[in-house]
Amino acid sequence: MTGTGRYRSMEEMQHSIIASGCEIVTVAVRRVQTNAPGHQGLAEAIDWNKIWMLPNTAGCQTAEEAIRVARLGREMAKLLGQEDNNFVKLEVIPDPKYLLPDPIGTLQAAEQLVKEGFAVLPYINADPMLAKRLEEVGCATVMPLGSPIGSGQGISTAANIAIIIENAQVPVVVDAGIGVPSEAALAMEMGADLVLINSAIALAQNPAAMARAMAQGVEAGRLAYLAGRIPIKSAASASSPLTGTIAP
Repeated sequence: MTGTGRYRSMEEMQHSIIASGCEIVTVAVRRVQTNAPGHQGLAEAIDWNKIWMLPNTAGCQTAEEAIRVARLGREMAKLLGQEDNNFVKLEVIPDPKYLLPDPIGTLQAAEQLVKEGFAVLPYINADPMLAKRLEEVGCATVMPLGSPIGSGQGISTAANIAIIIENAQVPVVVDAGIGVPSEAALAMEMGADLVLINSAIALAQNPAAMARAMAQGVEAGRLAYLAGRIPIKSAASASSPLTGTIAP
């Protein structure tokens, strides 16, 4: 998954989405509705016959706001031709400095949106207990952060994400903080099902090239996970045979 925010131009966004090979693109409903800078014409700039829209509730600070914006997002998707699109990326973020999601508000909003027929993809701290609770109320995925949004710090929550992946019966999406393809690969090597990357692509010197690199990192990480890594050992283990050697 990729996002649509923070690009220097609409053309860079379009080229990056194509280069990434992604199938799902997230769109901030409030920014599109208000024609916020950088979002004018965004809905028309993407071929929604080829890309699945993931409306998000970015900018919402309470559960009530997020529920209202999610409803608007569903209508926006329908107006753009995706009649059966009930997806919403749920963000409830009252913290202006670190942009950390509110676990209580997220759970409250998720419960209501699931009742209304939404496929809810909640953005959360890497909290295994919260992830399980959101799964139990019917969320379609859980989306733990690797590190704060746009920070480029990589996956600093790896231990907790590993627990979430181990326990989850729904797809796990590592969202936020990934800065380079090796970090995207790491998320996939751990067993994540997807990653969502926006800032690392949009703010790169060459966004389209970074988008392509991220795609390759994701593919490599997934193949490595499926292949199965060798066990980690505390001592060396010779890769060459120890028999049939030439005597001194």
